[in-house]
Amino acid sequence: MIRRIAAFLSGTALAFALAAPSLAAPLKVPPAPMVPGVAVEHIKVHSAAMEGNLAGEPVDRSVIVVLPPSYAKDKARRYPVLYFLHGFALTDQSFFDFMHLPETEDAAAKQGMEFIIVVPDSYSKLGGTMYSNSVTTGDGEAYIANDVVKYVDGHYRTLAKREARGLVGHSMGGYGVWKIAMRFPQTWSSIYAMSACCMSPRVQTPEQTKKLEAIPYDTREAENFGNQASLASLAAWSPDPRNPPYYMDFGLKADGAMDPLVVAKWANNSPLAMAASHVDQLKSFKAVASDGGDKDGLTRDATTMHEQLDLYGVKNSFEVYPGDHTNRIVERFRTKVLPFFAANLQMK
Repeated sequence: MIRRIAAFLSGTALAFALAAPSLAAPLKVPPAPMVPGVAVEHIKVHSAAMEGNLAGEPVDRSVIVVLPPSYAKDKARRYPVLYFLHGFALTDQSFFDFMHLPETEDAAAKQGMEFIIVVPDSYSKLGGTMYSNSVTTGDGEAYIANDVVKYVDGHYRTLAKREARGLVGHSMGGYGVWKIAMRFPQTWSSIYAMSACCMSPRVQTPEQTKKLEAIPYDTREAENFGNQASLASLAAWSPDPRNPPYYMDFGLKADGAMDPLVVAKWANNSPLAMAASHVDQLKSFKAVASDGGDKDGLTRDATTMHEQLDLYGVKNSFEVYPGDHTNRIVERFRTKVLPFFAANLQMK
């Protein structure tokens, strides 16, 4: 089931919408094996940033915290923290299970790399908040950068400073890395976007828009992956408090043409479009990295982002590796991402 993520929209693509399976509930995967000595805590974080959202998304959010093996023994030690953002149609739990995080934490510790790993839940009624700031779905950016970080620093033995915090995510989570990093650069010192989706400005035809508008709200959960992803994107990027029950602007004017203001709102949430106006923020990071599989259609936009960063003089590393959207992310998190953060975060 996790491979459905591979077909997630890349900003301009809606072709997948008719062929994708339905998503009546978050994707689930087999439970991750537990490892002796690696503590896993399931907590609730109240998010002030999510309060008042029109969609009725929960403001008390589920978060999983994975503690390194030495945490229970070395009571005086403080640890760097990795905030790991999950993809569309996933929850904190399903992503934790898919990534086998207890085993990953244990393997990293044996190599001298010990982090607190935090997985915040960003699932929504439409499949995901898109890690965006919307009056409809809530401020999913500040939820991560302010509410979750503040809670973790206040309840765990963290190195509570920018130099010891890293932000990493996959797919929708990789998109979230770029957006949250650019808008809250003071929170993190290093970032890594894995197979990020949704990098290009969204493009939608009038015909596609009419099909989305025709989806009854009460049956939205029976829609295919692509349609749910489109609705989630519109709720995040073109919210409309006057248009219940979706509370979104679909982008179609009365004359049947696309509304250029709504299209501009979508572009305003494109990391590729944002980069030019956030050069100073991007240059402020100690380390910036991204990747994508050579069989993943999203890698084209990831490559363009790398080229844009090079254009504006933002030091960054980028790799295209043999693989698709999901088949190597567990391995790469262990062998590429964790060493990247161990080399760039303050570890003690």
